[in-house]
Amino acid sequence: MNTPFVGKREYFSGIGRIPYEGVASDNPLAFKHYDADRKIGDKTMAEHLRFAVCYWHTFCNAGHDPFGPGTRVFPWDAAGAPLARAEAKMDAAFEFFTKLGVPYYCFHDIDMAPDDDDVAVYESNLKHMVALAKERQQATGMKLLWGTANLFSHPRYMNGAATNPDFDVVARAGVQIRAALEATVELGGGNYVFWGGREGYASLHNTQMKRELDHFARFLTMARDYGRSIGFTGNFLIEPKPMEPMKHQYDFDSSTVAGFLKAHGLERDFKLNIEANHATLAGHTFEHDLQVASDHGLLGSIDANRGNAQNGWDTDQFPSDLYDTVGAMLVVLRQGGLAPGGLNFDAKVRRESTDAEDLFMAHIGGMDAFARGLEVAHALLTQSPLEQWRAERYASFEAGTGRAFADGKLSLDDLRAHAMARGEPTQRSGKQERYENLVNQYLVRV
Repeated sequence: MNTPFVGKREYFSGIGRIPYEGVASDNPLAFKHYDADRKIGDKTMAEHLRFAVCYWHTFCNAGHDPFGPGTRVFPWDAAGAPLARAEAKMDAAFEFFTKLGVPYYCFHDIDMAPDDDDVAVYESNLKHMVALAKERQQATGMKLLWGTANLFSHPRYMNGAATNPDFDVVARAGVQIRAALEATVELGGGNYVFWGGREGYASLHNTQMKRELDHFARFLTMARDYGRSIGFTGNFLIEPKPMEPMKHQYDFDSSTVAGFLKAHGLERDFKLNIEANHATLAGHTFEHDLQVASDHGLLGSIDANRGNAQNGWDTDQFPSDLYDTVGAMLVVLRQGGLAPGGLNFDAKVRRESTDAEDLFMAHIGGMDAFARGLEVAHALLTQSPLEQWRAERYASFEAGTGRAFADGKLSLDDLRAHAMARGEPTQRSGKQERYENLVNQYLVRV
């Protein structure tokens, strides 16, 4: 368990380490389901879930939206010069991480360090803050789940980064990728993420899409080669999203990214970081995009959040729907876990939530929701008839001509001969309602 950290100033005074108190507790600052050391199968909850807090939403997002400025005033932003503010924010971050009791965190380069148009100043700022983060990690036991670079906020990236039609912009993006990879290696990160926030197009009239996709693959290959050359041994991760900010983004969903990686020979080094809200924006369920990635052998990590069914944009709310978390954990458990990936809360408190304790309660709720999802999913897989029912539904492919078909040993002539001999197939119910009722039963039973 990580050592609690308090820097020169305590930013979350009055809040200590968040305890586990169980379902009978009414304490809003206590876990009801997440017991880090409790064994579920052969792993503890902490080992299964590998929770991480994101730097950007938690410590940088003050609640601004398209209709107004932020509503939260962060005390760490009052420290003076940019580097001083970054140092204060890091103190607040490590205080929060360790009081919450998560083992991991994630960051973009310019979340942690002040940005600058001068390449040398930008690199110097990041190196300074990485050295400080390394000290904080060593003092507390915190670990870096993954690092990444923000290649979407600065105006230079309005037409994309790796896919930009201007090579000068592509080169400048390379500066940030290089620096962020070095930071990730220095901090022992297990993964490195690419989110193509503006890798896409707004209009095909002015876009050579094939050229941009080829450039994207070339850029990722260069990043892969540089990362390996400096000792990065973890997974490179691509995070799919269909739109927003671009009209169409090249990493649309799990299927699109899997096809892209395999077309360019990148599937051995790259996996996917699936975000719940991005999956729903693509018209899928969270579970669907997880399953597609897992079926391709490419599910590497998860950004845990949710959208709002009444809003058509990326609301990044904290996860609370148990059907979502049970479905997600069924996929994760069936593939044997997420390591070296994890569950990163790429989520933000609502604009109307302005108290410091709201940050804790939001994460507590998300952690409890996934802990409960883990409990139920494990019980469904080990105690219920769920897997037996699924296997029985496909039993005709386990022997005889069905097995021969699955093994690629039949022709269309063979299929015709089988159909002639068997006659009209017997109708077999999918029994969807039985499966849904079983999940509801275990949500109550476990």
